[in-house]
Amino acid sequence: MMTSRTRKRNMTSAIEFNRVSRTYNHVRAVDEVSLAIETGEFFAMLGPSGSGKTTCLRLIAGFESPDSGQVFLDGRDVTEQPPYERDVNTVFQDYALFPHMTVLDNVAYSLRVRKVPRAEQIRRAMTMLELVKLADMAQRRPSQLSGGQRQRVALARALVNQPRVLLLDEPLGALDLKLREEMQVELKNLQRRLGITFVFVTHDQGEALSMADRVAVFNNGRIEQLADPRTLYSRPATAFVARFVGSANVAEGALATRLSGADTAFAVRAEHVRLMAPEERAAENAMHCEGTLLDVQYHGALNRWQVSLDSGEVFVASAPDAPGTPAMNPGMRVQLAWKRSDAVALPGDRSMP
Repeated sequence: MMTSRTRKRNMTSAIEFNRVSRTYNHVRAVDEVSLAIETGEFFAMLGPSGSGKTTCLRLIAGFESPDSGQVFLDGRDVTEQPPYERDVNTVFQDYALFPHMTVLDNVAYSLRVRKVPRAEQIRRAMTMLELVKLADMAQRRPSQLSGGQRQRVALARALVNQPRVLLLDEPLGALDLKLREEMQVELKNLQRRLGITFVFVTHDQGEALSMADRVAVFNNGRIEQLADPRTLYSRPATAFVARFVGSANVAEGALATRLSGADTAFAVRAEHVRLMAPEERAAENAMHCEGTLLDVQYHGALNRWQVSLDSGEVFVASAPDAPGTPAMNPGMRVQLAWKRSDAVALPGDRSMP
């Protein structure tokens, strides 16, 4: 049986994992993860499906128990505590609203379960509905609301008990792009106003970068990198992070040696790569290579070009769509070039020369 060890905790941390692991059917979903989430922080767990991020969220909530390691909330070991004894609430992707109840009663439900007087239930529920701008819809049913409105009802219901930590499990995944972008702004503003610790799980790197104070990138049950969004994007720690966060080209092995002159893996962002005709001369001290244009993608403000290098790898370049840009068609021979200073060395290798 797991025993709690007495040790000094970081009391500024709302949540702390100490070498936490969780295994399902001999697959280690979470592999000795250690992290600290600060009080009042908007923290994102980012990664592909099966990377371990949702399991970590469930370990915080108490829906799962670790096989080893400890979970702390506000410096207190809650590893063996059930969910109802933890001062956290969770918002799920499917909202889980009661269809037969009004919006007001959905928000007040947990207060009713706790036998809070009815007048206090209504007062606190209406305060939350005003906060999420739905006070005028208090008497509607969930079926009468849009997806974004139902999401805000779920948020109000999760916040009405004033939890220390709010866990959000891919809550925007069911929304269309425009509504998702609007909800990103609303969520961040809400978190700032309330000062509650938010832990947000997503596979969408745009969501994580736009909202979070810090992001933990998960892969195969481990954290590949934990950093603020700008550092994560501009200084990826591993090839996985470089490829998963944004659009980066990664050169390893023989390709990295040929391009840089050193046995050093590196990443270069697509927006730093210039697409040129083969006969054009690259800037002095620039890295460059040739290949065949595979595809041209128009993204409104941006053009993206996929190029098959002569060495076999596929690199991507992107640039603003500007009048007078020469037409480039698949099958054309092209050259890619970028400043040496834009090539980011990946830790674990020697520094870039």
